[in-house]
Amino acid sequence: MVTYNIIKHIAVLSENTKTGWKKELNIVSWNGNEPKYDIREWSADHVKMGKGVTLTEDEYKVLTGEVK
Repeated sequence: MVTYNIIKHIAVLSENTKTGWKKELNIVSWNGNEPKYDIREWSADHVKMGKGVTLTEDEYKVLTGEVK
């Protein structure tokens, strides 16, 4: 069983008007591991989720242009 803890909600990137699910950028700890930046769709109650992408701090900085 996968466990998760949303450490920090950063932004809603979009919302699916049919399902109400929101694509979000959060910092999430998966299975008790070090928190990572996470982009994925979540149900309104954050109980269900879609497939997503996790990024380390360094990867996030490259993506946002903080590091080149």
